Amino acid sequence: MARKIAMSSVDHAWLRMDTSANLMMIMGVLVFESPVDVAHLRERIEATILQYPQFRSRVIREPAKAFWQLDDTFDLSAHLKLVKLPGAADKEELEAFVGDLASQRLDPTRPLWQFHLVENYQGGYALVARIHHCIADGIALVSVMLSMTEGEVPDSVKARNARLAARNGDSDENQWAQWLAPFTKATVGALNTTGNVIGKYLPFLTEPERFTDVGKMVNQFAKDAAALALMPNDTRTRLKGKPSIAKTVAWNEPISLADVKAVGKALGCSVNDVLMACAAGAIRSYLQSMGDTVADDADVRAMIPVNLRKPGTEWKLGNKFGLVPLTLPIGVEHPLLRVLEVRARMNALKGSAQAVLATWVLGAVGALPKPVQKEVLDLLAKKATAVMTNVPGPQTPLTLAGGKLKQILFWVPQSGDIGIGVSILSYNGGVQIGIMADQRLCPNPQDICDRFEPEFEKLVLGVVLNPWWPTVVAQMQAEVAENT
Repeated sequence: MARKIAMSSVDHAWLRMDTSANLMMIMGVLVFESPVDVAHLRERIEATILQYPQFRSRVIREPAKAFWQLDDTFDLSAHLKLVKLPGAADKEELEAFVGDLASQRLDPTRPLWQFHLVENYQGGYALVARIHHCIADGIALVSVMLSMTEGEVPDSVKARNARLAARNGDSDENQWAQWLAPFTKATVGALNTTGNVIGKYLPFLTEPERFTDVGKMVNQFAKDAAALALMPNDTRTRLKGKPSIAKTVAWNEPISLADVKAVGKALGCSVNDVLMACAAGAIRSYLQSMGDTVADDADVRAMIPVNLRKPGTEWKLGNKFGLVPLTLPIGVEHPLLRVLEVRARMNALKGSAQAVLATWVLGAVGALPKPVQKEVLDLLAKKATAVMTNVPGPQTPLTLAGGKLKQILFWVPQSGDIGIGVSILSYNGGVQIGIMADQRLCPNPQDICDRFEPEFEKLVLGVVLNPWWPTVVAQMQAEVAENT
């Protein structure tokens, strides 16, 4: 019998987070313009993702821990299913199919992933992927999925040889090392070089001799810990409540990434600031269309996954990300003022260690009894309405098994009572929003998706019709800098 390899405490936390309302599966959809060669697809799966032991291993659960064990009876046919949707198989049918899969548990007696190849979608094919979060986070899984494709994919995405994959399956770290992993020099380097997160004072944790004002560093860290634990509830809206079991998904057509970058440059904001502001505007517009009053100070808190990986290691499996709480200012009516407010809030988060602290919490609770883990995670989940991600994808066309990729979509799961997941992904010059929602809390997420592009058009018009606006933005930024 194959030996058992211990699962890390963070991955174990995600394994135990499944509930009937929210299954911890990362879901993706690859939409093709042309047919896919099934035999070639099987070859690509075998040559890439099956090189990772986790994709060939069953999960062995014990009361306080879990293990990976190679499945001696592994059969790819049990994980790659060919399906045909009824009728014309248009977007609505595919969305319904993905929503149904999002509500179904993966077979616990097999490795925790499954692909469904839809053979009759809009004249082409669509590949629907379900992968349990305990295998890896979204950053890693997008990278691994793209490793199957043929095209100009970065070398780091293609790193899939057996030696590295096999090493990734080993877990020799003790529990303390796993809990402290976010504070390693590699992570600190990733924080400082990629700009993903969060804080210039974190090197103090690994090289304290470099700093003289130790009290200031410790005080900031304690302050962030208190802020994470004591953050207030966000505004109560119809999107917040007790979720049901049924899920529904939706997505929009891509908008030009170049246009988003141009608007961001004109406003002195990042692409992420612009996209998050558009999402906030879409949620505001949706709530108003439902007859709800949105107060000027209304906020919707979204938990934002933040990459804590060293650049170039995105292909490694496991969960190596943090969570930061971003309050989206849905109460701000003016789209230009809204994007500036989002920018200010994002900048404030970059000065904190909350992403690292959240990862530390996950690592710790993953080794504690499940009831204790549930209490801690439910407390954090009650503070938020949504999980929101933004992942940059390849900007050149990709093909897989003879089929040209038209769209790449994915959704991360929601934990606890969070009922809305919003994903933003760019690919081949376009950027689009996808939403996975609980049917009870948001029965028609397409209504939110459809409001995303009009919110962006408001920003475009604001910049074009008010040529003085960039000057005002620059003056406001200078004032903020002087007061900092």
